[in-house]
Amino acid sequence: MASAEPKIILVFSGKRKSGKDYVTDFILKRLGSEICCILRLSGPLKKQYAQDHGLDYSELLAAGGYKETHRADMIAWGEQQRRQDPGFFCRLATEAAQQPVWIVSDARRRSDLRWFQTEYPRQTRCARVQASEETRADRGWRFTAGIDDAESECGLDGEKFDWIITNEADAPALEEQLENILQLASHAAGPHNS
Repeated sequence: MASAEPKIILVFSGKRKSGKDYVTDFILKRLGSEICCILRLSGPLKKQYAQDHGLDYSELLAAGGYKETHRADMIAWGEQQRRQDPGFFCRLATEAAQQPVWIVSDARRRSDLRWFQTEYPRQTRCARVQASEETRADRGWRFTAGIDDAESECGLDGEKFDWIITNEADAPALEEQLENILQLASHAAGPHNS
């Protein structure tokens, strides 16, 4: 099934354990699955990597040790795929989307942002989820050379974003920070949203 033309695409990025999934799941719950879907660029990458390497796809999707064991090799494999076709994983992630609001929960590279900005220039807005290293460590993050200093974690450092979301205990309430995003998405969805 071909994807429907989106009304708005919210592309989220952030470092490991910054809370990208928490933030995007919050938006999905607020807007509802009839008008909003979450697209994970890592999903098609992990699925193809698991098939090519005889690994457990469901374990690669989970947050845990299995994924971390394979992360460095999976990143290298994904980079090779992107060098051949920068939009490969973006196209796979969007091919079944039917809702008017798309949320990309895990953009990690400039090529991810550029693909959406080129393919859907009117609809694409970008947000960065931030959390301190201390907060990320409290969530289980530990610096890993070759991962946390690679393009998959640092490729969007210094990029300009439409919104910066601070996902810390002492930050303004998440709902308050997301108010403009939620209003934009609700308005863009139009009559789908009641």
